[in-house]
Amino acid sequence: MSKLTKNQKLVANKVEAGKAYSLKEACELVKEITFTKFDASFDIDVRLGVDPRKADQMVRGVVSLPNGTGKTVRVLCLCTPDKEAAAKEAGADYVGLDEYIEKIKGGWTDVDVIITMPAIMGKIGALGRVLGPRGLMPNPKSGTVTMDVAKAIKEVKQGKIDFKVDKAGIVHASIGKVNFTADQMQGNAKAFLDTIIKLKPAAAKGTYIKSIYLSSTMSKGVKVDPKSVEEA
Repeated sequence: MSKLTKNQKLVANKVEAGKAYSLKEACELVKEITFTKFDASFDIDVRLGVDPRKADQMVRGVVSLPNGTGKTVRVLCLCTPDKEAAAKEAGADYVGLDEYIEKIKGGWTDVDVIITMPAIMGKIGALGRVLGPRGLMPNPKSGTVTMDVAKAIKEVKQGKIDFKVDKAGIVHASIGKVNFTADQMQGNAKAFLDTIIKLKPAAAKGTYIKSIYLSSTMSKGVKVDPKSVEEA
C-alpha cells in the first residue's frame, strides 16, 4: 500500500470519513484542505432524488451568485446592429453577427457564454453541432436568448450561472474560487442550494436532496448536512 503524502495526512486528520458537516464548516474545510499552487475553483455537487429521463422531473435553472464566480467570463453577443452599442457598453467581449457565425462554423469557440436575441435564433440553429457539445448554445431558459441583451450581459459578468441535472441525477457547478473568504463561499453555496430547492419538481417523490458535497478543483469532497442549508 502506498504511503500517504504530507498533504494527504493533513486532509485525513481534518475531514472525518462519513461525517456530514454544516454548510459553514464545509466551506472552511475546503479552504483548509486545498493545497494547489493555482487559483482553484470552488465546486458543488448535489445528488437529487429525481429521474432526469422524465420531462416533469428535469431540474434546470439560473442563479446569480452574490459574490460572483471569481473568474473573467468571456461573452459573445450575437445581435442586430441597433443593439451593438448597448452590448459593448454592458461589457460584452465580442459583439456582432454574421462574421462571428462564420467564425463559429470554422470551429472558433473561445468564449464562455453566448447571448443573443429571439429573432436571430434561426441563424444560430445551424451552429448546434459546434456549440451544443461545448455547452455554449443560447437558451431562453438560461436567460441567454433575450431582447434585453445588455441586462443579460451584465448579469453574466456579475456572477449569473446556469445549471441542469445530469443523467445520473446530479447537479454540478463551479460557484466561486477557494481564495474567496469562507463567508463568501458559504453565501454562494447557500444561494445555489436555495435555487435548487425552489426548483423541486412537483412530480419528485421521496427525499429531494440526497447528498451535497463541496470541494475545490483537486481536493477531497466534504459532505454537507442538507439540514444545515436551511439553518445557514
